[in-house]
Amino acid sequence: MKPRPRAVLIAVLVVAGVWLIAWGGFRLAESSRMTAEKVRSYVSSVDLGQLSGDARARAIRGLIDRLNRLSLEERRRVRLGREWVLWFEQMTEAEKGGFLEATVPTGFKQMLASFEQMPEQNRKVAIEEAVKRLRETRATMEQDGEVAAAALTNAPPTLSEELQQKLVKLGLKTYYSESSAQTKAELAPLLEEIQRSMESGRFLRGRRPHD
Repeated sequence: MKPRPRAVLIAVLVVAGVWLIAWGGFRLAESSRMTAEKVRSYVSSVDLGQLSGDARARAIRGLIDRLNRLSLEERRRVRLGREWVLWFEQMTEAEKGGFLEATVPTGFKQMLASFEQMPEQNRKVAIEEAVKRLRETRATMEQDGEVAAAALTNAPPTLSEELQQKLVKLGLKTYYSESSAQTKAELAPLLEEIQRSMESGRFLRGRRPHD
């Protein structure tokens, strides 16, 4: 083989090898990426009520690990889908406390403290905007058939006007610290949505955010 054609062939083979490696890496990343659907499949495949001891603890840790590996968008869809609540309601109080502590997002406690320092009007805007975004996501999930309409209808994240006013007056930290584990779990989608909005800086200037 002449030197030039041989060099071209080698270059082609190198490029093809690089693309194959990149494609393989992409496929591996895709297969290992945690999704809301994988969490749902895990929850539906394990009957927590039939487990005890180490097996039960491993199962709960498995759910915690899956939730913590979700992207922000996938985590929102899992929270709203509420399949995980079927497990939560079967947990003991100690298990619920550990589950909540292990699944709160990074910076969650700082968010609660920061919310306390915000003027009431900013708190009101933050809560209203979070509720609005959750309602929009729930509507999309129902429209796409991702989750049964009944499950979404019975989900509590779209708060009553009375509770919204209480959160504005008391602050999230005070209300959250005094709530039961069940209430904390029900508030999780809202609080995580507020945290996302605050971290984006939409409420730092004291006016209603614009998309």
